[in-house]
Amino acid sequence: MTHSAEAAKAQAPAAALTHRQILVIMSGLLLGMFLAALDQTIVGTAIRTIADDLHGLNLQAWATTAYLITSTISTPIYGKLSDIYGRRPFFLAAISIFLIGSLACTFSESMYQLAAFRALQGLGAGGLMSLAFTIIADLVPPRERAKYQGYFLAVFGTSSVLGPVLGGFLAGQSSILGIAGWRWVFLVNVPIGAVALFVVAKVLHTPHQRRDHRIDWWGALFLTVGLVPLLIIAEQGREWGWGSGRAILCFVVGAVGIVAFVYVERLMKDEALIPLRLFNSSTFTMVIIAGFIVGVGMFGGISMVPQYLQIVQGQSPTKAGLMMVPMMLGIMIASIGSGQITSKTGRYKMFPIIGSVLMFVGLVLFHSVGVDTPLWHPMVFMLVFGLGLGCCMQTLTIAAQNAVPSRDLGVATASATFFRQMGGTVGVAVFLSILFSTVGDKIKNAFDAARTSPEFMAAVSDPAVRQNPVNKPFFDILQSGGGAGSVLQDSSFLQRIDPRLARPFFVGFSESIDMVFLVGAGVMVLAFVVVWFIKEIPLRANTPSQEAALTEL
Repeated sequence: MTHSAEAAKAQAPAAALTHRQILVIMSGLLLGMFLAALDQTIVGTAIRTIADDLHGLNLQAWATTAYLITSTISTPIYGKLSDIYGRRPFFLAAISIFLIGSLACTFSESMYQLAAFRALQGLGAGGLMSLAFTIIADLVPPRERAKYQGYFLAVFGTSSVLGPVLGGFLAGQSSILGIAGWRWVFLVNVPIGAVALFVVAKVLHTPHQRRDHRIDWWGALFLTVGLVPLLIIAEQGREWGWGSGRAILCFVVGAVGIVAFVYVERLMKDEALIPLRLFNSSTFTMVIIAGFIVGVGMFGGISMVPQYLQIVQGQSPTKAGLMMVPMMLGIMIASIGSGQITSKTGRYKMFPIIGSVLMFVGLVLFHSVGVDTPLWHPMVFMLVFGLGLGCCMQTLTIAAQNAVPSRDLGVATASATFFRQMGGTVGVAVFLSILFSTVGDKIKNAFDAARTSPEFMAAVSDPAVRQNPVNKPFFDILQSGGGAGSVLQDSSFLQRIDPRLARPFFVGFSESIDMVFLVGAGVMVLAFVVVWFIKEIPLRANTPSQEAALTEL
């Protein structure tokens, strides 16, 4: 009897953590993820002010590009190293590197220094988001995981609203406690990161089985060679010209790097940075493709909404951030709701299908906005778009994790994050390129149409309007033939000049942004088609440690 009891006890899998224990660990993970998510939005709002203060307006893109390059490339490296040596040390390292980079950014004296320090920040950020998803995957079975990962997306949604508001406020202050307002954009990370570091060090103790592997340094090198030129051209292509010599050089070097990376990964087999055998699973492959396409639509769509609110509707960055609240609510409602349903039913494929449809509907609705559209319309559209995002993001991550063996959990999660970030980079680059390559012609057409408007012509011929110095930028542009060159460099004067004079510019911007939303809707149609081909694998009921215990029996 005693022998039977001992045998039964030996065969029992490792005990699962309680809901309370998981929430305690999640508190540290959420703080770490909040750092990375907030930084993506808070800096974007303040970068114009930062560039002006550091006398490098024409160099501002490099600060964004440097961060994007290091965070994207380091993501799969964190995944592989954490699979080998454990999650905790690398999550702590990611927070520490991010904090050091943030503190260094605070003391930047030039845009070149800021770009270098942002690159250091990115090295830490690459591990914050992907490792948070991986650690919760270590602790919770796939079927239960969805309801916990909803909290992560709630953090993402909150930061997407809080970032622009906080960034606009801090950048607008001349100084706070004797320090320039924009420097607090980076300094604010320090207390949050310090708390995250303490909490994670205190509570994060996850089981890990040591696996001795070689590190795929050649893969990391060729991935860098492949991605750095492609990310640079994604950011700089519009300025350089997509067919310029520098652009072609970036394309060639990037292509050579990607080919070399794939070749090395084939040679490294299981030791590869991104093992190609993972793509033998049709589910994993389709999830990665779907994640890339959703990333294109998601980041591309999100980047256009503030452009519309600030340029066409004349809202400040702070107010535009507050108006993004409906999107945040949509993400939170859909992510938490889909997580609860997935946990109860074990079914998940329907959510990215529903999500892609909602994102398509949201972008089509945004295509209808114009200069005179009431503000409550885009706010409703944001809710629809946010509901779609909430249905897609966490479900695709869970599907990728569930499609691979437990030993590859870290690299699978990092790969899903990596390809979604790459999709986002492509989306932002392509959508902004469409916007700025078409807006000039749209504004010229709007000028031609405005010349038949009595109100516009009355304002143009009014001596009081012409003599008002506030309206001088308009008449300078009108004298040059109605081109849009200067307004693309600085659109702030549009909020100061006579509204009748500004209308052609608003119409031109609105029509170009509408075109971008229509292209985004087309991208989501492609996502919908790809999601249909995802083969739904039943969600596992055990954690990786429990599966390992059962395998050893």
